Amino acid sequence: MGKNSKNKITVVFDGYPQVSAQNLAETDINVVFSREETADARIKKMVEASRNPKNIVVVSDDREIIFFVKSIGARSIGVEEFINPEDKPQRKKEDLIKPELNYSQINKINQELKALWLK
Repeated sequence: MGKNSKNKITVVFDGYPQVSAQNLAETDINVVFSREETADARIKKMVEASRNPKNIVVVSDDREIIFFVKSIGARSIGVEEFINPEDKPQRKKEDLIKPELNYSQINKINQELKALWLK
């Protein structure tokens, strides 16, 4: 990414820096150390303070962070998907809505419910 790029990367770490982060200042990556608070708390504050959370993608496998980020309107992807995006299997829409019961089982349940309801 160039200096004029609209895409920015921010990496949030727990605690304080162990070494000088001065050489990172010249890159397009913003490194944040959470200091007194946890990295999770800092990430939540950053997403919440965003003017347009729809433009934010948080990379995390932490379920609490994922649910929070999505509730604010931002997107989330897992670490493995971020590192190896081509390895992610493409799911078909039918696979996402695949019922766990077969047609015979569904029909039998419907008939039993119908008999109970009409008594």
